[in-house]
Amino acid sequence: MATATTFLHLSLTPKFPTFTKHSQIRTFNFKVTFCLSLKQSNDQTLTSQNDAVPFDNLRVVFAAGGTGGHIYPAVAIADELKTTNPNTQILFLGRPKSMESRAVLTAGYDFDSVPAAKLHRPIFSPKNLFFPYYLIKSIIWSYSKLRDFDPHVVIGTGGYVSFPVGIAAVLKRVNLVIQEQNAVPGLANWALSFLADVVFVAFNSTIDCFPNGKCVVCGNPVRLSLRKNVSKAVAREQYFPKSGKTGGEVDKRAKVLLVLGGSLGANAINIALLNLYYQMLLEKEDLFIIWQTGVEAYNEMESLVKNHPRLLLKPFMLKMDLAYAAADLIVSRAGAMTCYEILATGKPSILIPSPNVAEGHQFKNASLMADLAGARVITEDELDSTTLGNAIEEILGDESKMADMSERALKAANSNASVEIAQRVLSLVNLSRANKK
Repeated sequence: MATATTFLHLSLTPKFPTFTKHSQIRTFNFKVTFCLSLKQSNDQTLTSQNDAVPFDNLRVVFAAGGTGGHIYPAVAIADELKTTNPNTQILFLGRPKSMESRAVLTAGYDFDSVPAAKLHRPIFSPKNLFFPYYLIKSIIWSYSKLRDFDPHVVIGTGGYVSFPVGIAAVLKRVNLVIQEQNAVPGLANWALSFLADVVFVAFNSTIDCFPNGKCVVCGNPVRLSLRKNVSKAVAREQYFPKSGKTGGEVDKRAKVLLVLGGSLGANAINIALLNLYYQMLLEKEDLFIIWQTGVEAYNEMESLVKNHPRLLLKPFMLKMDLAYAAADLIVSRAGAMTCYEILATGKPSILIPSPNVAEGHQFKNASLMADLAGARVITEDELDSTTLGNAIEEILGDESKMADMSERALKAANSNASVEIAQRVLSLVNLSRANKK
């Protein structure tokens, strides 16, 4: 298989990482006796890419929502299915008036809404009193949507909406595929994995979390735009068009720091940088900063941050391919897709995992990134301007360290994950059709 050599170094011992006292982790107490590796397949549904023959009337439903980390992998797979067969009909199901409704329509795909049943933490919270009612309602609604669209396969990439749609797919006897982005799965994907035909995971260390014989390690599908090689010079020109008018010397020495707090922002990161950025720009004439504050924090940050020709403040990055291409170092939360995009673009990183994400996903993602790519991890308890400033200076001031982190990141990524997943989905559908004849 084409990606086998890419992931050989990911053959980590399939156990959860060891975490600090600040990370409250729920473990799964069951033993997996077998799971598909990258070198072999004993499952007929996981045939080679050459066996995946597209057909004209393929219909695919995607269930994804909540955050970009669930939505963009689904869009990447949809793009690849469309590239393979332009006649493929694709429908996204998600919550009404949500992030997924806007992102999917922007990507050019059809979207329909279903009411999602949100499970609050802790599970026995009074807020979950009516959860069974809302879940049943959502499953019935989802079943109706699937009956009307009549898909050949349903692909769930996580979020509250994926669970009722996945259950409806099982009830309708439609092929169900799960794609898990995180180092350790979320509750919806973990539960659905027992009913799914195939589970695609990003890392070998994740296979211990899923049932026997269903896993395929493919990496995370990244957006098509990120797979296009945009030059660093072109990308920087987009953000700092005047920076190259000094004869080119500044450009050769320049370092670009990209700060990402997620689409909604990260208050702790914003505060730490607020007390740090101006002194850094004064001390380092070759430093440029692209700072995504998050939509909710932008107005406040804009009122507090001083204008500077080498600082760009943005509420949200619309063209992440340019932002990654321009950057030498990334400071970010540790969402699954952000982590994988950092790997795919080969960027050194400082990760500050959010302590507010369910199941401690971000801390687990960050720990795996530290193992795979040498990412520097700073917990929110440790985060302040001094700690962040020292970490930035340490990495940007060491060219050999940056080169090593970049090389390790690129080796850990599989930029063709969406291609492999699309081909295997086609193989699954073809096999299912053949069995029904």
